[in-house]
Amino acid sequence: MVERTVRIGSTHGLHARPAKLFTQAAAASGASVQIAKVGGKAVNAASILGVISLGINHGDDVTLSVDGDNAEDVLDELVALLVTDHDA
Repeated sequence: MVERTVRIGSTHGLHARPAKLFTQAAAASGASVQIAKVGGKAVNAASILGVISLGINHGDDVTLSVDGDNAEDVLDELVALLVTDHDA
């Protein structure tokens, strides 16, 4: 399992559109992926309802945990989605 903490880049946080992009990528990866606000409860990163329920805003720090084949590559791809401003 690999883990990384990153800061959310989207100006309006992880709302519907960026959350959809993120959860689809997590599901397509085939790996087990969890996301949590720092110090908070982790949820399945492939669940749009789970991700939106975290209430992740711009500038929040989140921790991603990935377990599975190519975990480092999956983590890099998902981190890139989270740090990108999809609202620009």
